[in-house]
Amino acid sequence: MNKVGVKRELINHLKKANAFWSYQVDAIKDVPDDILVELVMLHLDLEDIDKLFEIYPYKFIKKAWIENVVVLGDRHYVLNKFLAWYYFGMKKPGAYVKSMETRIINKRMVA
Repeated sequence: MNKVGVKRELINHLKKANAFWSYQVDAIKDVPDDILVELVMLHLDLEDIDKLFEIYPYKFIKKAWIENVVVLGDRHYVLNKFLAWYYFGMKKPGAYVKSMETRIINKRMVA
């Protein structure tokens, strides 16, 4: 399946998972790539997360994860720790997640 087809499939899975609860679901046709990575990681399962790696480069997914999911803090700490270990090969995932969260928050405060 091509990138457009996989992206459409992921958006449909997100609609079924009620990830767009604050929007009129029928009006959603496309989602920015970094937001798609965020929503898939937060709302879907490993099979769907794996599909992200079929259509986006590793570096793009990692950047979107750090900037959009890691910064959500403690309420998603366990998920982020798992993602850091499973998908990004971090040897100390907890420390990595905390350091990335701090780095992004400090960067945003300066900007």
